[in-house]
This record gives sequence, C-alpha cells and structure tokens, in this order.
Amino acid sequence: MKASQFFISTLKEAPADAEVVSHKLMTRAGLIKKLGAGIYNYMPMGLRVIRKVEAIVREEMNRAGAVELTMPVVQPAELWQETGRFEKMGPELLRIQDRHGRDFVVQPTSEEVITDIARQELKSYKQLPKNFYQIQTKFRDERRPRFGLMRGREFIMKDAYSFDRDQASAKASYQVMAQAYRRIFDRFGLTYRAVAADSGAIGGDLSEEFQVIAATGEDAIVYCPQSDYAANMEKAEALAPAGPRGAATQELTKTATPGKSTCADVAELLGVPLNTTVKSLVLATDETNEAGEIVKTQVWLLLLRGDHDMNEIKVGKVPGLAGFRFATVGEIEDHFGCKPGYLGPIGLKKPLKIVADREVALMADWICGANEVDFHITGVNWGRDLPEPDAVADLRNVVAGDRSPDGKGELAIERGIEVGHVFYLGTKYSKDMNATFLGDDGRPAFFEMGCYGIGVTRLPAAAIEQNHDERGIIWPDAIAPFTVVVCPVGMDRSEGVKATAEQLYADLLAAGVDVILDDRGERPGAMFADWELIGVPHRVTIGDKSLKDGVVEYQHRRDPAATKVAVADILAHVKGRMAV
Repeated sequence: MKASQFFISTLKEAPADAEVVSHKLMTRAGLIKKLGAGIYNYMPMGLRVIRKVEAIVREEMNRAGAVELTMPVVQPAELWQETGRFEKMGPELLRIQDRHGRDFVVQPTSEEVITDIARQELKSYKQLPKNFYQIQTKFRDERRPRFGLMRGREFIMKDAYSFDRDQASAKASYQVMAQAYRRIFDRFGLTYRAVAADSGAIGGDLSEEFQVIAATGEDAIVYCPQSDYAANMEKAEALAPAGPRGAATQELTKTATPGKSTCADVAELLGVPLNTTVKSLVLATDETNEAGEIVKTQVWLLLLRGDHDMNEIKVGKVPGLAGFRFATVGEIEDHFGCKPGYLGPIGLKKPLKIVADREVALMADWICGANEVDFHITGVNWGRDLPEPDAVADLRNVVAGDRSPDGKGELAIERGIEVGHVFYLGTKYSKDMNATFLGDDGRPAFFEMGCYGIGVTRLPAAAIEQNHDERGIIWPDAIAPFTVVVCPVGMDRSEGVKATAEQLYADLLAAGVDVILDDRGERPGAMFADWELIGVPHRVTIGDKSLKDGVVEYQHRRDPAATKVAVADILAHVKGRMAV
C-alpha cells in the first residue's frame, strides 16, 4: 500500500471525552471515529488491525475443528422468551419492534439462535461433537459506555458454541477450545494470562478468562509466580490456614473506642495490628411465596478479619446465602440493638446465623464491636466467650503475599483486561429450549454445551493499553495495521531516494511483508510523528545523505535510536527483526 492511496488522518490532541490511553490513541491515530455514545466508525487504519485479529482467530478456530457460520444481528424475541432472557436480561438487551409490532432483539450474544439451529439440524449422536462459531457485530446497551472500544455498545465478537453428547465429551471439547485460545493469544504477541474464573449460577469449574496484562485493567488477576496457578479475584483462593487455634491469653474486656467505628481506627487507637480485629457484615436472605411476597427473612452475621474484604461470589456459594442482600438498618438494629459501626457477635438481641471466615475461625484474643456505640470488646475467644460459628467458609478476597493454594509460593496481584472467555454451559440452554438429539440408546438427550468468546474489537484497545509510550502506539507485528513503513525523505527531490524506496517497497511486498510506502511528501518530523503515533513496529528511513554512504536507517518502534544498515542488507535485516 502507498500512503498517498490510503487514508491517514491523525490528530495532535485527543477528544475531551477520551479517558483511557487506548481511547485517546486510537482516536488520535485515526483508527476509530466516534459516531454516537459507545458507537464508533472503524476507520481504514483501525479496520486493518481488526481484520488481522479476525484472521488469526479464524485460522485457529478452523484448525481446532470449529465450523464458521453467521447468525443475524437482529433476532426474533420468541427464542429469547423460551430461555426467559428476554425478560431477565435487563436494559442492556436492546429490544425493538418491526412494523407489524413483533418483538425482536439486537443480539448481544447468540446462545438461543445457535441452540435453535442445533435442535433443528443435529438429530443424532452420530453428528456430534459440533462446534459452530461466528465473527459478528453485537450490541449491548451499556448504561454508561466509556473508554472507547473497551466498553462500547456496538462491538465485534467471535462467539463459538459446542454441542456434545455427554459431560465427558463436552469437557473434551472445552479443552480443545482452551488450547486453541492459548494459540490465538500467543500469536497476538501480547502478554496475557489464562485465569480460572467463576462459573456463576451454572456451577462447575470449567471457566477461564483470558486477560491481557495492563496497568489500567479493570480486573484484578491473582497468580503465583512460582507455579501455574492463576485466577481472577472472584475465584482466587489462598492456602487454607493451618490449625490448631491459639489458646486464649487475654480477658474479655469492654473497651471504650469513642468515635472509632472502623477496624482501622480501632486498631490505631488501641495500638494493635489490624489483623487482630474482626469486622461484622450483616446480610439477609428472603424466602418468597409464588406471588413473590416475602414470607420469611433470615439474618446472617459474617465475620472477617479487619484487614480483609468480603468476596460476594464466595459468600453467595455458602449454603443458605444464595441470593443474599445486605440487611437494612432496621433489621440490624432489631438484632444487634445498635447502629452499624460497633457490631459484634456477643450480646445479640435476636438470634441469627453466624458464618466465620476460615481465618477468623482460627483466631484467638480478637477484637470486635460491643453492640454499643463508642465501645468494642477485646480478648474475644471462640468457645469461651461465644459458641463456635454456625459455619466456616472462605469469604474473602485474597491479598498479595497470601500463600498459593497449591502451596508452591506466595500470591501476587496484577491488573488485566478481559478479552476472551471459555465457559462450560452444560444443559442450561438445551433444556430451556428442549433441544435434544437421539442417543446411542435410541432415547432423546439434551445437548451438553460450551460457549467461547473473544472480543475482536476490544482486543486492539487492550493491546494499546499494554503497548504504548509518550509518542503513541507500539503494535505487536501480528496485529499492526502495517508491519513496515518505508519513509523516504525528499522523495520528490531525489531520484536516488525515490528509486531506492520503490525498490525496497517492491522487495518487501514480494517477500510477503505488509508494508506501506509513505510517498506523501511530508516533512520528516511530521512523517515520523504520524508513524510513531500509529505504531507501525518497523521503520526504514531513506535519505539522500545516507544513500551517498550506501546505507539506510532502520528503527524498531521500541528502539531508542536508528541503526544504519547497508542498502544491500536492509531486506534481510528487516525480515530478521520481524522474526524476533
């Protein structure tokens, strides 16, 4: 491609609404142009990146045995009503009507449609396994679209869906996809982690997120540098604390803590470590009748160490706590006789269920609220001062320095951006939609399903968050809009510069290199600034002065300075650097 024939539109300043680096740089480099809130035009330079991402995804999905199709962006509501998601999904699902008043949705994902295809087309176990995928536009009506392509409303996603005869074969299909995803992300040239993720209400352990590591990432990733353990914060666990519980050494004492309602303030006042305090979190679960009316409420007290935070996903898995909510002030005062800030498990006004985090269950001589404003209790011990808890569970988020659950080292935490997810669905959708096949015993059986997504348009934004500097984007070779840019200086004034540039351009094209020749006649400073902003990884500069010495200048986007290379050697040099 020659720059004079292409479309290059760079900006010196980012728009005022651009908050994160990727949004700023993608706009300044002319990769995207905002059309509406969370809706962007993919400009020619940006579309080249997206097409390269798609090509890698498509090649590896095909290699893994998946079969490509395309499902409509606009889908009949009837299918979504079969699974209940038409009503349950909330305002993120864009609902529309046609001229006849029939309901449709603009797809955010396609489980219903693909399941409908399967129940019509896959009749027998002999046709299984099957994995269908598409690379298609999606729409989620985000309440607050932000961060450019990181959290837009319209986006492109690769979504795949596997169909199997039983759990064993479904898990095998899942592993095929998990390995294909590793090949995909390896080829992108990004630093990423595959982390264990929570499976939500469906349950099971087969769920992994693929996170691109970036300081600006919204997700916390927990990993052990000494082992392969990695999980997102929702799923991550620390090594279970070892017993036995320490013996009591302090007397139970009611201690004045005027105006100190947090564990941190109490620890500072008393001059003790924060990890000797225990925080009280009050939850409630409601039992409803068929009309949805609350007929019974159970109040729960969760006890966590003062330096730990509650993990809502883990708490929701404690028996009896599914669907919990935080207790109201009225419920708290009714059970504790005190407002929040000074709560504790001793001297309750009404009985409730107590669940202790497994760290708290092994503590001795701890500090908690006294259920009286401006007072806490020190020297609290299980068994002596209060009964053992009703349940003990892992309730907390891990922290850096916790022991890895595999016992092989300490946990570390870094930030990541989720760009892919592999997930075992089981029979959730096939049962809702009565999607069956005939098994080898002649009986109908529900499909075992998996789903696998990659954010095609989110990935370039994540790549930029990981790879940029003060001058602009630094693309990995595999997904750069162009791999090499040839920058002739004074091409219009020097036949030697023009001939050398044209020859190198032709040689690179012949070698299969994705190259652009900047023949626009821009001044060197402006030309270099454009390509540093756009982020093309390899640049060859050809000038009249250097040609007289028989050399040109090569510079990788990460190199601090250019390297002089003989004209005869430049093609081999560029290809060698591309292989690094």
